[in-house]
Amino acid sequence: MGRGLADNFAAARNVFDEVDEALGEKLTAVMWDGPADRLTLTENAQPALMAVSLAALRVLESETGLDLRRDAAFVAGHSLGEYSALAAAGSLTVSDTARLLRTRGRAMQAAVPVGVGAMAALLGLEFEPAVAIAAEAAQGQVCQAANDNGGGQVVVSGDKAAVERAVEIAKAKGARRAMLLPVSAPFHCSLMQPAADVMADALSKVTMKPPAVPLVANVLARASSDPAEIMKSLVAQVTGTVRWRESIAFMANAGVDSFYEVGAGKVLSGLVKRIAAGASGTAIGTPDDVAAFKAARAT
Repeated sequence: MGRGLADNFAAARNVFDEVDEALGEKLTAVMWDGPADRLTLTENAQPALMAVSLAALRVLESETGLDLRRDAAFVAGHSLGEYSALAAAGSLTVSDTARLLRTRGRAMQAAVPVGVGAMAALLGLEFEPAVAIAAEAAQGQVCQAANDNGGGQVVVSGDKAAVERAVEIAKAKGARRAMLLPVSAPFHCSLMQPAADVMADALSKVTMKPPAVPLVANVLARASSDPAEIMKSLVAQVTGTVRWRESIAFMANAGVDSFYEVGAGKVLSGLVKRIAAGASGTAIGTPDDVAAFKAARAT
């Protein structure tokens, strides 16, 4: 994660150094040398993913002249990526973002004992039928739609038994596939309320500036530039649905036809193509990706 960027660009190394300093430890050593099970702990994975996103962005700025204020209509991020988007837009410092995500990861893990909660992906079902399945499966427990990812992909979250019931109900109601996910906690459901309380306190202690370009927030699925509203949405996001399908549709309806996934992975750029007809989704997370983006801007 990000090693190629750090090896080739000083701008990326500066971001990784800043994150290490903010956390008081060499997170980059875990990212690049392992062990993998330590990196996948959510308290490490969240700031690590943010670090790669910001490193890639800083490289784009230094190597291609990218200026979000001039070149972008909106920023957005999926779940923890919303913090990365705010750092990218200058609302939060990289150091504050790293510390917030470390806190967020620890709080989300601590909110529910391991094994009590679960998450499952329901594929081949639109959002409304998936919500109805979650409600049917709850039976007095928690089972909620956690992620509306678009393209017939909805993730449900809650008490393990309820989520397991949702998987079986979804299969019976024609889901193409329904399966439990290998996650350590039931994110984005009401069981995460203790973590939301922790984040409300943590966010109250940082300075948030208006973003250079509007943020399309997960729980709002519309643009906002108001720091107070954005902070409130970040707290609500811990227990609320990530409305990614609606967020992409909002941006597409506002005229956006080119989406760039900056950081590790290509999942979101793939989802864009399934949500917004005719829109392009491009992932930028390696030196080769940076070179391709630079070449495209030069033409």
